[in-house]
Amino acid sequence: MKLNLTKPLIVFDLETTGLDLVNDHIIQISYIKVYPDGKEERENIFVNPGISIPEEVTLLTGIGNDDVKDAPTFKEIASSLCEKFKGCDFAGYNSNHFDIPMLAEEFLRAGIDFDFAHCRLIDAQTIFHKMEKRNLAAAYKFYCGRKMEEDFEAHRADQDTEATYKVLMGELDKYNPETAEEPDRALANDMDVLAEFSKNNDNVDFAGRIVYKDMIDKDGKVLTDKEGKPRKQEVFNFGKYKGWVVSEVLKRDPGYYSWMLASDFTNNTKQVLTRIRLREFNNR
Repeated sequence: MKLNLTKPLIVFDLETTGLDLVNDHIIQISYIKVYPDGKEERENIFVNPGISIPEEVTLLTGIGNDDVKDAPTFKEIASSLCEKFKGCDFAGYNSNHFDIPMLAEEFLRAGIDFDFAHCRLIDAQTIFHKMEKRNLAAAYKFYCGRKMEEDFEAHRADQDTEATYKVLMGELDKYNPETAEEPDRALANDMDVLAEFSKNNDNVDFAGRIVYKDMIDKDGKVLTDKEGKPRKQEVFNFGKYKGWVVSEVLKRDPGYYSWMLASDFTNNTKQVLTRIRLREFNNR
């Protein structure tokens, strides 16, 4: 199936030194850039993380320190990637939970503010779990009719990217509204629909420290916009101010902003908090 695109889609996968968004780094990034006319461009890049790759990561991915010692750092390729990714949507496998937040952190560490807020984020794993409840290998067998190990080498970003791309197209084939046997298991080949379906939360930042919450009036009724959709506001999702409106906390306790900037939160969380603070300052 050809994807129904209105702008390019980056199907990608990362391998990293670990799962900590603050302290770990990318060691491999692979992507397929799919254009609305069906043209595809591929790139597979090994990245020097600037830290030692743990032995367990090498055992899992086959990527060791010697493989990346002469590779560029992310900072050295960040501007080029930013230019190639500009104006694109993104798709991956578990990407909304890990790959997108990690990529955002690496861009910010490199001094580049790549704004994912204007990108539609499609997660083939979320689609799969909501529809079938499995993992990538099972997804590949289910949607593509073959065992993943027959076609790909596991835990390499370039291989997982190819598998994810095939799974996404297989999902759209299976859940095509024109052929679906069950109406409630139909999924349109539309990036807006897929991005909305891929959401599992109302996070404002990728780490979920700040989330959106419906605005309510004094009688407890949900406020709506002109289109009848609930109006949202940012609230903290942790600590002593959990559930409090972020803008109100910044007014009541200005030192909380400084504390968060000096603490071990992700750069993305600090960036989102700063944007809220600047917005409220400009709206005075």
